[in-house]
Amino acid sequence: MSKKVDFQKSLTGLSEAELIAKIQEDELRMKKLSFAHAIAPLENPQSIRSLRRDIARLKTQLRKTQIGA
Repeated sequence: MSKKVDFQKSLTGLSEAELIAKIQEDELRMKKLSFAHAIAPLENPQSIRSLRRDIARLKTQLRKTQIGA
């Protein structure tokens, strides 16, 4: 399976508090990556894009749990 499908399946069992904590952790990691990339080019700049998309998936899952869908 693809990374996206595995990632989404891992989110289904998480509670709202766990999702919020994971979002905050990933946003902090993305801020650090962006800062590091501004100072010196990253070896894999695509990691910023994939992390940003993972955060969006987390926020989507959080919204789904909040509205009860």
